[in-house]
Amino acid sequence: MVARRLAEAIRLGLLLDGERLPTESRLAAQLGVSIVTARDALATLRGMGLVETKRGRSGGSFVRSPGGSHSARLHAPLLRLSLHDVRDMGDHRAAIAGAAAMLAADRALEEDIGGLREHLERLRAAEGLTQRRRADARLHIEIAAAAQSPRLTREEISLWSQIGDLLWLPLSRAQREVIAAVIAEHGELIDAIADEDGERARDLASRHVNDETERLVNYRLRLGES
Repeated sequence: MVARRLAEAIRLGLLLDGERLPTESRLAAQLGVSIVTARDALATLRGMGLVETKRGRSGGSFVRSPGGSHSARLHAPLLRLSLHDVRDMGDHRAAIAGAAAMLAADRALEEDIGGLREHLERLRAAEGLTQRRRADARLHIEIAAAAQSPRLTREEISLWSQIGDLLWLPLSRAQREVIAAVIAEHGELIDAIADEDGERARDLASRHVNDETERLVNYRLRLGES
């Protein structure tokens, strides 16, 4: 379970490539497990290629993010989802994202806004499907965290782990202008949160997710026909 939680955090970009993990004792304390369990989890992650351990004064365990996934490899899991599944999960995501954005507009601290803008720049600088997906996931999860709602944050993490790999598929070969427009939507959302405009933030977040869902539904339809 510990290895799965850490692997999910690495895959979602919550732990960045090259980031140094806490010591075994500190990691065990943070996760509420024994040092032996934490050590076994790190060994599992090393076997998965997600963690590298170095010896010496500057040593420790460091995150190694998995390489990019070719879009064709994601077609099979998408085809296993029915159109109802895609839409239903989209409805769930829209509700969670909208609520998180509205609460963030009311509760986010100044440093939270600064962090969201930093994650937006990472999304803007991202290249390729995998980098964009990780940056996008991190940004939405940080919005839920800025809402100071552990439950909404856990829901965002759960939903992104289920469908996050698929969301950028329809845009993986799109023109740069289309991708730039989608990224600009995130900027508008952060501006609404910074302006403490909860209703606008909620509407922008919900509309963004609904548009995302429609793109994925249309992509799924074309994929099924081909």
